[in-house]
Amino acid sequence: MGAITRGIANNILGNGAVDGTDALTGTIPATNIGNPSLANLTTFPPSVDAGIPQVAGDPPAPSDGDVWYNTNTYKLKVRGLATGSWATGGNLNTGRRTLGGAGIQTAALGFGGWEFLPGGPPYSLYHTLTESYDGTSWTEVNDLNTARGFAGSGGTQTSALFFGGSPGPVAITESWNGTSWTEVNDLNTARYQLKGAGADNTSAIAFGGFPTTGATESWNGTSWTEVNDLGTGRYGLAGFGIATSAIAATGEDPTGRLANTESWNGTSWTTVNNTNRTGDGAGAAGANNTAGLIFGGFEAPPIDARTNKTESWNGSSWTEEADLSGLAYHYQAGAGTATAAISFGGEGPGNQMRTGTEEWTRSSANLNVDLA
Repeated sequence: MGAITRGIANNILGNGAVDGTDALTGTIPATNIGNPSLANLTTFPPSVDAGIPQVAGDPPAPSDGDVWYNTNTYKLKVRGLATGSWATGGNLNTGRRTLGGAGIQTAALGFGGWEFLPGGPPYSLYHTLTESYDGTSWTEVNDLNTARGFAGSGGTQTSALFFGGSPGPVAITESWNGTSWTEVNDLNTARYQLKGAGADNTSAIAFGGFPTTGATESWNGTSWTEVNDLGTGRYGLAGFGIATSAIAATGEDPTGRLANTESWNGTSWTTVNNTNRTGDGAGAAGANNTAGLIFGGFEAPPIDARTNKTESWNGSSWTEEADLSGLAYHYQAGAGTATAAISFGGEGPGNQMRTGTEEWTRSSANLNVDLA
């Protein structure tokens, strides 16, 4: 009947290992078919190696999603991110929503915002309050010059910006130097429900807002300059990053709530993969356009309610993560990174003003997971 050609099925042993001293090619004598004396596979032909690399152990620096064959354990493996979780932090002194956020998990700043006053009139109050977080508790520091919420923000605990906002829309910009706020040059376009991203008070961008706009402006420490607009004008969006590398996600326009995500490279916005939820009013944290989080907010029908969902961005797609542990809140503030973030403030059911803080922690180390 002629020579029997070896295929991969001929090389799978009962314990799942791949065997055969001649790898996956060539011919096999009929007397050797099913012979358990054949040794474990130690080499692959180029056609197989090009698709799934073989490694004696694990690669020194695999990337997310990489797959390889471990020749020590005879297992296929894949690289995947570790999961994270939320834990309770210290409470704000004054609960409010639509406040600005800046800094990192252990050194954050929360400022401005709007508070519902059920015993009014008045029934609401815009705040000038600024609070500083040390990783354990919040302390009141010097106030903003102008009370407002629904504004854009960015920076650090010692060098931050707060721009635009309501009641308005307004174009006011204030700069924080670690001690006090100073009013500086206005935005070119007055608006509220916008978002911002920035490393400090000398470098930032402002984008989106209401009345519905995709306007993007760049801050150089002195003044704002109009640059390329978002592809989809919107308000109530989430945003994170710095002036040269940012993400704009979700939001609302006259057609309804959105799942759109756009990535900023310092010059222009590019449409990338949508979030898993369609909504607005989410908090956000992240250092650039390759890694970040959004959390909470409103989710569109069929849910059509506040959500406590968390999603992480890896530079190409969104993944659902562990939910916030408290009630579902919208218009909360966020600060920090994809692996160490903070969520604070917001509004819950019945106009409840949230004083709570939650801290997100995820190991930056990836996991090497056995596929079989």
